[in-house]
Amino acid sequence: MGADLALLLLGGFRALADAATAELARRGHVDFRPSHDFAMRAIAAGASNASDLARRLSVSKQAAAKTIALLQERGYVARADDPHDARRKLLEVTPLGRSVLREGEAIFDELRSRWERQIGAGELTRLETSLTTLLGPSALRPDESGWITHELDEPSS
Repeated sequence: MGADLALLLLGGFRALADAATAELARRGHVDFRPSHDFAMRAIAAGASNASDLARRLSVSKQAAAKTIALLQERGYVARADDPHDARRKLLEVTPLGRSVLREGEAIFDELRSRWERQIGAGELTRLETSLTTLLGPSALRPDESGWITHELDEPSS
């Protein structure tokens, strides 16, 4: 039964993520994936390099660097001069990246409305409230360090 709950929760995530990815593709973002969203949100919240991003997403530095390179290549992320250290470059989400994040948020709102029509507003609110209770006082956020593993922030390496 516990495994079934885990699979249902994962299935709910996959259903929403897959539908959002498909809709973004229909809107011209054929190369955008949920992991890109997580990475860009972490960068927008202050992940300034591959080490920071790796820590926030609980992935290897190499995986974070690959994601950064891909997002740069596609125009979603850029490197900017650090105003405090001319030798250093900081990551930033580009206007195109911010635009796709806003589109994704709108799509998730549409998907939430679809679920609300399927099970009713009260039932969906109860589901969200129950999940919030089970997950703790603050929702899991990919823009916070260690959001997957709940690790404490460590100094940058």
